[in-house]
Amino acid sequence: MNRKSYQGLTFRPYIESNQIQARVREIGEQIAKDYEGKYPLFICVLNGAAPFAVDLFRSTPLDAEISFIRLKSYEGTGSTGKVKEVMGLTESLEGRDVILIEDIIDTGNTMVKLLSDLRLHNPASLRIATLLFKPEALINEVNPDYVGFEIPKKFIIGYGLDIDGFARNLNDIYILDEEAEA
Repeated sequence: MNRKSYQGLTFRPYIESNQIQARVREIGEQIAKDYEGKYPLFICVLNGAAPFAVDLFRSTPLDAEISFIRLKSYEGTGSTGKVKEVMGLTESLEGRDVILIEDIIDTGNTMVKLLSDLRLHNPASLRIATLLFKPEALINEVNPDYVGFEIPKKFIIGYGLDIDGFARNLNDIYILDEEAEA
């Protein structure tokens, strides 16, 4: 893995694709055990969680359904602090076992808003699967049920995560190289 540059910022390799895929398979196996005999609905938060959601959905050996919702709370390298719903769900959640799939949880603002909205639809259960979790950055109490990797409070890109729309297609995850920026 080589360093990457976007918008004048340099990113260094952080989590390799093979590590990501191994962890996604482990989470998929755990979800299969937890939901044995059930037909869960995976809800992917677009755009960033799309690669994780698809890989997780395919690695979970159960009959399940997947749907998508689009929210936005980031611009550039930081959160705007406001969550804007861009595209909503069309499926009924009433009595369904729902697994919400997110790319990253940092402040928890997006997740708190989304969980509140989804609970209004009376799902039987509601759990969170996130690829990345930044516990140091939390300002809201959010406890994801399935976590790929806990990471520091640093800006990252790749495997769905972007910088103003760029770098989502990288198979690996890169972290901002603050030494290169100094």
